[in-house]
Amino acid sequence: MPSLFIGLMSGTSVDSIDAVLVDFGDEDKMKPRILAAIGHPIHAALRDAILALCAPGPSELDRAGQLDRQLGQIFAEAANLLLARAGVEANAVTAIGSHGQTVRHRPPGTVTSPFTLQLGDPNTIAALTGISTVADFRRRDMALGGQGAPLMSAFHRAVFSTGTNRAVVNIGGIANITELATNGSVYGYDTGPGNALLDYWVGLHRDQPFDRDGAWAASGRANPELLNRLMSTPYFAAEPPKSTGRETFNASWLEQALAGLELTPADVQATLSEVTAASIAEAVHLFADGGELLVCGGGAKNKNLLSRLQRRLPTWSISNTNTYGIDADWLEAVGFAWLARQTLLGLPGNCPGVTGARKEAVLGAIYPP
Repeated sequence: MPSLFIGLMSGTSVDSIDAVLVDFGDEDKMKPRILAAIGHPIHAALRDAILALCAPGPSELDRAGQLDRQLGQIFAEAANLLLARAGVEANAVTAIGSHGQTVRHRPPGTVTSPFTLQLGDPNTIAALTGISTVADFRRRDMALGGQGAPLMSAFHRAVFSTGTNRAVVNIGGIANITELATNGSVYGYDTGPGNALLDYWVGLHRDQPFDRDGAWAASGRANPELLNRLMSTPYFAAEPPKSTGRETFNASWLEQALAGLELTPADVQATLSEVTAASIAEAVHLFADGGELLVCGGGAKNKNLLSRLQRRLPTWSISNTNTYGIDADWLEAVGFAWLARQTLLGLPGNCPGVTGARKEAVLGAIYPP
């Protein structure tokens, strides 16, 4: 199979579309190589429309239908710009793997008929790029009784498995963990909030898109009472498999926990950082007493968050995935390029030990150009 694929990813943070051009090279050695990568901005009006659909509201069907097309167009725009930057023709690319933009995630145990919804019409992407597009990766796993998330664990196993205990933590808007045990077993789940609430709070109080290096959080002090209130949320104590999103961890969740407390905004930011670190560290502790922790996603650049994590995990070596040849900023987008490749090869893309699905399955649907 030709080796060039594009991965497109827009996550819970809704800050940009990650687009990567990946060469998978040797069929027998999983060594993905990023040839080009861009972060294609999502303009403010579109971001507002996405966030508005993440909670129930009026005219949802009309708004979702239009947003699906608009996101398909901007995903295609990102792919075409990526190819132009790389100097690669569309006909050299085997397929695009597009995650889409999640606007609602209702896993098993939350509603009578679980579902997950990602927008970004793959028909539009295929038509505007001239490249076969693979999308809708989550619903087959959910049809098999799984959570439909997190989906990166099979990819993490393919590229990061080792003879020692290793965990891969993606800190995006929501954080998730993949546990790669020495015996070859793979487990994982969403641990809870990642960057989404940190970004929300710094945007609300300092009009900044994110807290660079966690500097503002470092200027405050985590409040024990607020930390206790936030960490008492039932999701943290729930047994895996489990997945979550903005439906649980959102501004209302934070505001309810703040009721009756008089804290400086910086102390709230410090506490939110501590919640992310504490929930990840708890998951790592449950996995093993020590090993190697690889961090990816936007949180890999948050020095304050990583220092909080290291304090809670003194027996773990913490680094990022750059150490093993895949830039932490682009790992998840590379993962969706890999999932597209799996689909075309007729190979499974899920890990039942992570999602709870009844069996492994080929994920996604193929949309020809």
